[in-house]
Amino acid sequence: MTEDLAGQVALVTGAARGLGLEVAGALAAAGVRVMLTDVLSEAGQAAAGGIPGARFIAHDVTVEDDWIRAVDATMQHFGRLDIVVNNAGVESARLFADCSLEEFRRIQAVNVDGSFLGIKWGIRAMRPGGCAGRGGAIINLSSVAGLIGVPGLGAYCTAKGGVRLMTKAAAIECARLGYGIRVNSIHPAIIRTRMGDEVVQGLVDCGLAPDPATAEAAMAGLHPMGYGQPQDVASAVYYLASPAARWINGAELVLDGGLTAC
Repeated sequence: MTEDLAGQVALVTGAARGLGLEVAGALAAAGVRVMLTDVLSEAGQAAAGGIPGARFIAHDVTVEDDWIRAVDATMQHFGRLDIVVNNAGVESARLFADCSLEEFRRIQAVNVDGSFLGIKWGIRAMRPGGCAGRGGAIINLSSVAGLIGVPGLGAYCTAKGGVRLMTKAAAIECARLGYGIRVNSIHPAIIRTRMGDEVVQGLVDCGLAPDPATAEAAMAGLHPMGYGQPQDVASAVYYLASPAARWINGAELVLDGGLTAC
């Protein structure tokens, strides 16, 4: 089905490494032209250089002017915008009693504000009369931590729960207004990336596990099918962006190997 998205253009945030880079590569392999964005300029340039036809722009998702520049650059380079993937995110393991307000706000800013601005400027570009104006798909990376509580990840749960409901509100708004824009969220459990490894170590740092081996065993035991891989998320993004998902809107696609079914 690689022809389904051929010729379309996607903007993927947090794409210098990890899940974002995997998503960008998978979309490019399907014939999508991709604008990678990230605060990690050097890594982002290198990542884009490894993907045929891709471009990179430095982009802080918490800064609205950066969003305007990113969308403008995408239109200038590619002449259209069909897919926005709000992937950029941060997490930090802290017990509620030990989490500073500054750290709490930082996590909300990247995960919630960043997704809000991506939705806002994605809609402005893709709705009728926008600079792209063909409709499209907005895909927000939430987490199973946006569905269930996770000890030590209170601030992250708060942020990803916000992304979940913001997705639904945007989806129904776009549908009611006839914009032709679908908005959905993806909710992975632990994926084998640097961030996933940091979650495991965070359990130790918070005193929720005595050592890394115990923390690893506890986390592994929560996933009946084992840990997910970056390509599992990339496949989900591809599906939600494709015509095969044309009637899916405001949905939460859970990728957890059965964790939340237990």
